Amino acid sequence: MIASRNIGAVAAAATLLAAAPLSAIFQSWTWLIQSAIAVAVVAGVAALTRLVRAPLWGQVLGMLAALTLALTWLFPSGGELFAVLPTPTTFGHFADLLGGSMQDMRSYGVEVPDTDPLLFITVLGVGGVAVLVDVLAVGMRRPALAGLPMLAIYSVPVAVYVDSVPALPFVIGAAGYLWLLVSDNVDRVRRFGRRFTGDGRDVDVWEASPLASAGRRLAVVGVVVAVALPLAVPGMTGGLLDSLGGSGNGSGNGRAGSGGSTGRIDLFASLAGQLNQSEVADLVKVTTSEPNPFYLRYAVADELRPTGFQARNPSGRPANRDLPDPTERAGRGVQQTSYRATVEVTKSLNMSLMPVYAEPVRTEDLNSNWLYDPNQQVVFSNRENSRGRKYSFDYIRSTYTPAALRAAQPLAADHPVRRQLTATPGPVPEVEELVKGLIQGKRTDYDRVLSIYQHFSSDNGFSYRLSTESGSSGQDIVDFLTNKVGYCQQYAAAMAWLVRSAGIPARVAFGFTNGSKRDGETYTLTNLNLHAWTEVYFGGIGWVPFDATPAYGVPGSTRSAWAPDTDAPEPSAPQSGATDTPTDADPSAGPAGPDNADRDTDSGLSLAGEEPAEQAPVWPWWAAGLLALMALLAVPALRRMALRRRRGARAGAAVTATTSGEVQPADGAPVVVVGPDANRARADAHAAWAELLDTMVDFKVLVDRTETPRATADRLIRDTLTADSAAVGAARLLGRAEERARYARDPLTGEPLLPALRAVRGALATRADRRTRLLAAVLPPSVLLRWRVGMADTSGRLVALTGRARYRLLRWSPRRILADRAAR
Repeated sequence: MIASRNIGAVAAAATLLAAAPLSAIFQSWTWLIQSAIAVAVVAGVAALTRLVRAPLWGQVLGMLAALTLALTWLFPSGGELFAVLPTPTTFGHFADLLGGSMQDMRSYGVEVPDTDPLLFITVLGVGGVAVLVDVLAVGMRRPALAGLPMLAIYSVPVAVYVDSVPALPFVIGAAGYLWLLVSDNVDRVRRFGRRFTGDGRDVDVWEASPLASAGRRLAVVGVVVAVALPLAVPGMTGGLLDSLGGSGNGSGNGRAGSGGSTGRIDLFASLAGQLNQSEVADLVKVTTSEPNPFYLRYAVADELRPTGFQARNPSGRPANRDLPDPTERAGRGVQQTSYRATVEVTKSLNMSLMPVYAEPVRTEDLNSNWLYDPNQQVVFSNRENSRGRKYSFDYIRSTYTPAALRAAQPLAADHPVRRQLTATPGPVPEVEELVKGLIQGKRTDYDRVLSIYQHFSSDNGFSYRLSTESGSSGQDIVDFLTNKVGYCQQYAAAMAWLVRSAGIPARVAFGFTNGSKRDGETYTLTNLNLHAWTEVYFGGIGWVPFDATPAYGVPGSTRSAWAPDTDAPEPSAPQSGATDTPTDADPSAGPAGPDNADRDTDSGLSLAGEEPAEQAPVWPWWAAGLLALMALLAVPALRRMALRRRRGARAGAAVTATTSGEVQPADGAPVVVVGPDANRARADAHAAWAELLDTMVDFKVLVDRTETPRATADRLIRDTLTADSAAVGAARLLGRAEERARYARDPLTGEPLLPALRAVRGALATRADRRTRLLAAVLPPSVLLRWRVGMADTSGRLVALTGRARYRLLRWSPRRILADRAAR
């Protein structure tokens, strides 16, 4: 009974550890506290029912009742008896929470907030798994099957995340499962009485069982391999931001918007890497009925931190339902026209965000997994990605007159949009002073924004170039405003920061400019059309775009009547309309100037004023990797050639020079007599025999180390070399030489062992098939076998050394000392 209670406690703890992957879904740890309470109640009631020797079905009913009481106390409806006894109102409240959880699942992207519906379904699921684990591990004594409900918990974040779940929660859950298995097996082994090692030595109480020790080692190795192997295998996706993020030069490895985790994605660095690619890739094809459309957008960054603008987690409702109607905000001076667009995303673009125009009102060909956030005006998904999708939508294009924007009333100080989207990391004196001078005397929000927008002009020294000067102020925005050289993302972020400092809500939008390749109403947008611009919120109107980046630096740039090109010459007559610059105009067109010919188009977006590093060609790395692989594969063949050459150098007549006094020439000089050297002859015979055995291994001829040399040579002749008389004689010679070297007083000398080896090798090669010959030349089995045996011997020595060291350390084990005291 005590053992059952112990295993029950371990089962409860293992359930909580298996729930660790849920930490990747929630923003806080409320779910864990409530789940721990529910699991503790279930485990306590299970122990009580076993204490009174209730049957298994009684234990199950008791645990289900305990889970119901825990849920009633954690999620009360207000109509409970004594705060823990459920009533029909309680169960109705539970049904409402279940329905609300389904809606929250569709509305929130990970990480999700602590809403009662989501917490309820999480605690219910973890508690239900605790009941199943206890029944399987304790009631049925089948702890291995308990891994199935534990795996069900792990499948939740796997299904939610587009990318892989972090490895650490998996390790924690696996440790809990292994703990449950070990506890059950220890209990089973102890029922047999005393324990013994393989050699019959008695295992003390303080000493771990050899079987248990081996199991723990195998478990650790298994978990490490399960975690490390997927991390080592490269991914197979090729999305927009697969290899981007982290730093401004686009050399990181983040993914934009994947898995709904856009709040942790650096969109600036992600765009930088895509635009710095040496090859141009088609990403989106868009067909629209609008003659001169504005930018196609897919994300916004509206949270300003000390490190820069970042994206928040979007939330919304299914995009295939009715979307907000922007015509309700139409007023005097605001023109709204309906258009229709069809977007086809290529396989080169892989993210959980869908490119759309700013104000969609209806979508087609998108399922309920795609959600629309009306605040950020983005379409996103927590379960799917945009790769290879084609969809259509209706949208409203809003254009504004300067008079309408001037008439917009400032937002109240407590307005949520103003309170949230005017926040800055802290006062920057240089920025505050600049903004104060720019907006001085401006009576409306539009005039203040327009003054800030016009500040980023060539008349004030701003320019767009591929190389920027590094700043020394330690504040990136101050560096950019001082150096006045940067890229589109720096212009967009700097303008948004300045507008926020003026007390007006602003954010940075990301998307595509209009493509230069056009086929009728279809634009082809590439990675060079990726762009960032500023959006400013006006009361009663909504978000209005401003693109402060010089038009000559952005392919497909578009300007508007309320935000004209600051570097363009003054028109001779007043212009009207929504766009002043045709979308298919030459992107390099710009103001006349001496340095206009040196200005490059946008080929990179960098973060925080850093210069985007040009991407080096990929082929040198592939070539280096291929050469390294070929060198690695050539090592066995080179080792085999070295062995053959060293052994062949020995094969020959072994002679030595001695002096003799019996025969004297006329001049009295000693006579040199050449004779055999027995020691060298034996060494040569052994070398030739070793080469013969390796050759047999290479050509898949059985080698029996227990046979005598003569028996091996006879078997080789009988089974393989029967039709080749020259090879037969050579094999007999090699066998006789080795036999004499081993057993005779005088070894065989003066025989041509090297030609004999060549004859046998040639005969074996002629007999073998092409694959065997190729392997014998490239990956000789004899070398691989020798390495394998050497590794096994080394591993055995290490295991023996570790065992001796462990045994010495265990002499001072606290468990052993306590056991010895108890014995005395």
